[in-house]
Amino acid sequence: MSSEKIALAACSGMSPYGLVARVTSADTVNETENTISICMGATAADREGFRNLIKKYPIIAINGCDGNCTTKILNQKGVTPAKTLNVLEELKDENFKPSDVSRLDEEGEICVEFMKKKVKNEMDELKEENKG
Repeated sequence: MSSEKIALAACSGMSPYGLVARVTSADTVNETENTISICMGATAADREGFRNLIKKYPIIAINGCDGNCTTKILNQKGVTPAKTLNVLEELKDENFKPSDVSRLDEEGEICVEFMKKKVKNEMDELKEENKG
């Protein structure tokens, strides 16, 4: 497994927490170098290009809710995420609650900013682990 990049695999579910996971992933990829996103729909559908991609880089799974579908899909494809986050659990601990499945309101944006910090912390830990 190459460690030059880190892949983010976000929930694609239709819940407010799934939306926060997707926006968190997209923003983080746009704001950081050597980070890519994994399309969970293409991964679940076993699209050819994704079979190898999910095994190439360490993955941070960003699950939306307690279903943990992102992690389960990756596991079904023979991949164990290097790190796993659950948006519902992380936000519950902070009393943040997104409210819409397709649009971010002010609270949703606060949730995304909070989760981006969590993801970036996980990325920093992965980079440190891969140095040794």
